[in-house]
Amino acid sequence: MREVRVALLEADVALPVARDFVEKITEQAIGQNVLRSITPGQQVVKIVHDALVEMLGADASELLLDVTPPAVVMMVGLQGSGKTTTTAKIARRLSSGAMGRDRKKVLMASLDVNRPAAQEQLATLGTQVEVATLPIIQGQQPVEIARRAMQAAKLQGYDVLMLDTAGRLHVDQALMDEMKAVAEIAQPQEILLVVDSLTGQDAVNVATSFSEQVPLTGVVLTRMDGDARGGAALSMRAVTGKPIKFAGVGEKMDALEAFHPERVAGRILGMGDVVSLVERAAETIQQEDAERMAMKMAKGQFDLNDLRGQLAQMRRMGGLGALAGMMPGMKKAQNALNDAGGDKILLRMDAIITSMTVKERAKPELVNAKRKIRIAKGSGTTVQDVNKLLKMHQEMSTAMKKIKKMGGIKGMMSMLGKGGLGGLGNALGGPQMGEMLNKAGGGGGLPGIGGMGAGGGKLPEGMPKLPPGFENLLKKK
Repeated sequence: MREVRVALLEADVALPVARDFVEKITEQAIGQNVLRSITPGQQVVKIVHDALVEMLGADASELLLDVTPPAVVMMVGLQGSGKTTTTAKIARRLSSGAMGRDRKKVLMASLDVNRPAAQEQLATLGTQVEVATLPIIQGQQPVEIARRAMQAAKLQGYDVLMLDTAGRLHVDQALMDEMKAVAEIAQPQEILLVVDSLTGQDAVNVATSFSEQVPLTGVVLTRMDGDARGGAALSMRAVTGKPIKFAGVGEKMDALEAFHPERVAGRILGMGDVVSLVERAAETIQQEDAERMAMKMAKGQFDLNDLRGQLAQMRRMGGLGALAGMMPGMKKAQNALNDAGGDKILLRMDAIITSMTVKERAKPELVNAKRKIRIAKGSGTTVQDVNKLLKMHQEMSTAMKKIKKMGGIKGMMSMLGKGGLGGLGNALGGPQMGEMLNKAGGGGGLPGIGGMGAGGGKLPEGMPKLPPGFENLLKKK
């Protein structure tokens, strides 16, 4: 965690933000299981990366302009942060329909009367991006220009009015008051704070002072193509609580992108390779487990560890209800499962298996009456529940042996077609459940599954795919 804190501070994340973030992550990381083939340190980096992505991009980053025209977008920020250029870039995106919506008719107006030639700069950029700008009248004050722009936008039927305000230091109260006055007149739908991503620790002060003066709706980060790691993004998001909507990635007018939290999270941490390594390890482990399971099934072996693995896989796929819902003609079965407690059944079974010793899981025949009482107490269930689970395992184990005798998958599918699913139902919720699952499958287990082996090993249409590694069983040895 010290390394993570250092990485955040080096990336210009403000100290209070970094401290809070590290505390939150420490809580999440303690007690998490470490995947095989990677170190705990690498696992922590992945947890940190995921938390960064979540913190940076929880909200959608679209501009909300679905109001009675004209929708007003007001740009605010420090001097030299790139407001005027960003105004033209956003106007270009809106007028060209690059945001995946209809093209908008956009009018830009510069309210910057302090900086020499600021209004002319916006007019020049408007010509470049082919967007109209409000005619310049010398000597007008920002509030008057805003009124004139609103009037012009209404009269000429513009969809969006973009107001480029003057750059101001967050300590300059006179300019801050002027910004508030403009916001009151224009009533903007979007007030975007434009921030240079090279801003260091001061990002927090900037965000705080602006968000106290006007109700910000989003942040635009400029100069993301620079060599800064973009920690300002995290500081901004933490302080304002508002989404980062765009990132400026170059000088050209088309160099504006929607904000990608994953990329910035990778940059802030500077540990992108470790994150992909952990993701790859997780995928490989699932694949390895499935292949090992397939080999054991081919040999007709099946212990309680395997059953637990299968239950975990069912939970990952959305639980029993979701699986039943995927299968054609299984609506009744889905309702029966929900009535019987739905996915709580899977969790209860898992609790029973984890209450057993390593030897008991490997050799279920060791479980005698005394042991059953101990297991039931340990898992918070009854001896009947333990019996049901052992009976289910026995049925599945017998099925595995039959599969081996009957020549692999073809035999299994024909057996499942003869009501094998009912056996699972009996174990889960008693004979009624087994009967319901059988009836739901048309009296013969699952519809159309019996002929799978004969039909060249293809699943009927609409059926879920087999788990990875399962297809190895289809191959004739």
